[in-house]
Amino acid sequence: MDLSKLYRPSALNSYQFIAITGLIMSIGAHLILHFFAPQQMPEGFNWLYLCWTGVYIIGSLINLFGKPDEGHHHHHH
Repeated sequence: MDLSKLYRPSALNSYQFIAITGLIMSIGAHLILHFFAPQQMPEGFNWLYLCWTGVYIIGSLINLFGKPDEGHHHHHH
């Protein structure tokens, strides 16, 4: 099992990449709101982290256990 598919940027699939990008953006938004508008923190904001983590885990499972040619629907003739 190639565990570098969990952290090496070139080995990540689109689900993992989207999840990591989402996490970084959420953390950024969280920090901005925390310091500049603490009273405007949306209700349930922390659920975002759970969602991004779920997307990352699903992407990781697909990446580790999926067939290498799966998910690439480019049919070359």
